Amino acid sequence: MITAIVMIQTETSQIPETAQQLADIDGVSEVYSVAGSSADLIAMVRVREFEDIATVCTGSISKVPGVLSTETHIAFQAFSQHDLESTFSIGL
Repeated sequence: MITAIVMIQTETSQIPETAQQLADIDGVSEVYSVAGSSADLIAMVRVREFEDIATVCTGSISKVPGVLSTETHIAFQAFSQHDLESTFSIGL
């Protein structure tokens, strides 16, 4: 599974509607509204093939009404507390 984190700037007046349309896109697993200077929304994209990221990001996300710009980050490796707990629970 390939994960991409997409930072999205939107029309401020359309954030809820844009977020819902983004959440309905195949390959988008979650959409978060966020505070900060770099993005209004963050979409988590999870796909099987690397090429699918282009399809989802440039073919779908960027075409949603209200999306002004996007910045996509590809995840290389996931680290989480859950992963650490499972490692220690088997005695490693």
